[in-house]
Amino acid sequence: MVTITDEAVRRDPRRWWALGALVASMLVLAFDSTILNVALPTMAAQLGAGTGQQQWMSDAYVVVFAALMLPAGLLGDRFGRRRMLIAGLAVFLAGSVLGSLAGDVNAVIAARAVLGVGAALIMPLSLSVLPALFGPDERGKAVGMISAASALGMPLGPLVGGWLLGHFWWGSVFLINIPMAALGIAACAFLLPETRDPASPKVDAVSTALTAAGLGALIYAIIEAPDRGWSDGLVPAMFAAAAVLLTGLVLRERRTPRPMLDMGLLAQRGFLLNTVAATLVMFVLSGLMFTVPTYLQAVLGHDAFATGLRLLPMMAGLMAAARGAQAFVARFGARAVVSAGLVVLSFAALLGSRTTVHDGYGFTALWLSITGLGFGLAVVPAMDGALGTLPADRAGSGSGLLMTFRQVGGAIGIALLGSLLASAFRDRLDVTGLPGPVAHTARESVVAAHVVAAHTDSAHLAASANSAYLHGMTVVLLACGIASLVTALLAALLLPNTPVVRRTGREDVPAMAAPVADAGE
Repeated sequence: MVTITDEAVRRDPRRWWALGALVASMLVLAFDSTILNVALPTMAAQLGAGTGQQQWMSDAYVVVFAALMLPAGLLGDRFGRRRMLIAGLAVFLAGSVLGSLAGDVNAVIAARAVLGVGAALIMPLSLSVLPALFGPDERGKAVGMISAASALGMPLGPLVGGWLLGHFWWGSVFLINIPMAALGIAACAFLLPETRDPASPKVDAVSTALTAAGLGALIYAIIEAPDRGWSDGLVPAMFAAAAVLLTGLVLRERRTPRPMLDMGLLAQRGFLLNTVAATLVMFVLSGLMFTVPTYLQAVLGHDAFATGLRLLPMMAGLMAAARGAQAFVARFGARAVVSAGLVVLSFAALLGSRTTVHDGYGFTALWLSITGLGFGLAVVPAMDGALGTLPADRAGSGSGLLMTFRQVGGAIGIALLGSLLASAFRDRLDVTGLPGPVAHTARESVVAAHVVAAHTDSAHLAASANSAYLHGMTVVLLACGIASLVTALLAALLLPNTPVVRRTGREDVPAMAAPVADAGE
């Protein structure tokens, strides 16, 4: 197969059709992730899954995703990015088939892990192709279109997933991925040119194992701590194991002549700080997307389809911000836009923390739409800034590193904020008068508490469950708001800037929105 050079691809008018193939690939991932968010409450009720098991259904995918993205990027660099992207879509299709056939919680978790393998190939390779397809003047637009594809998949996922859950069994939310993945395979095969870098580092199996084991131990400790207790011997042991494994990974990579974890990229201020900003945004968004659908279903009483409809304000805000982010960057500079987006995200979370059990959906729609605006304004220029620092021959490994950090942020967001929610819910739930085993079941999740309330005909327990869950969501939103505000301050102080385009009578003249010292970042 002929490898197409960067300049040849950039001159090829088919590059926009190739972008369409990448958009189809990203649409598959976005579609799947939001379907699961809406399906989790229904799956929890039908499979008897507690909050911890629901966290694992989400995080099994994310942990595998994060652990394998770096080797996936290298595989694409060495053997062809189109070839490995098609392989990733095929694995994703196979995982969807397994998920549709699953009969219990453990089988669902296993299927989600297989989906994570496919996603690890799809995400970084979709991004790594962009620097080869588009020059600096077009790359921002391409990143915005890929972000818009992800945003488009987000509202479609809840709507289609809600309709499927209303008419079929929960396994249908996996089965729907099959035609989406098949479409992505066809688009990549016929529209995407092959690009590669045969001189890229080889995949290091030991480093891959250290990454997977270290992240797995960390996520396990965070998820299990609320149930077992932070003083349980296993919890600090898993934290210690995670620290040892991840430290070993860093030390090994620093001694390797051609490392899989490219520490040189982390030494570049532009790549590092933009990656950190995108990671912390994913931390907040993942925690919110784990929390809000259950609030809409279990507390407000909407079905899965109605929940999907009620998530649309956030998706609309995200799409609007992703569409306009590049224009704002051109006018005000990346630092100002990323910082402003994080402030907007913080405001939305703090506003959401004011939600009470007596508020209707209107107030929730307001802060969800503001959340989408903040996310889009922050993440698009941050990702574009990180990708813009990558040399063409390190595009696969660099974009893999970027997406690894983002997925780690998402996994920790689900684990940490989900555990914070679980702890607050258990502390506030009133189970007075219930037998010990029944009380334990009620404390597992708000869905379980409502099931117990229905069996015991206890209106008091149902009301207490709603109040306790809302208390937990308030704690999560306060944590998200504080984290976003701190990140906004750090971005305003430290993030490298991009030139601002000032309009004159004849042409657009770039002018720096920051001191000249930032120009080389």
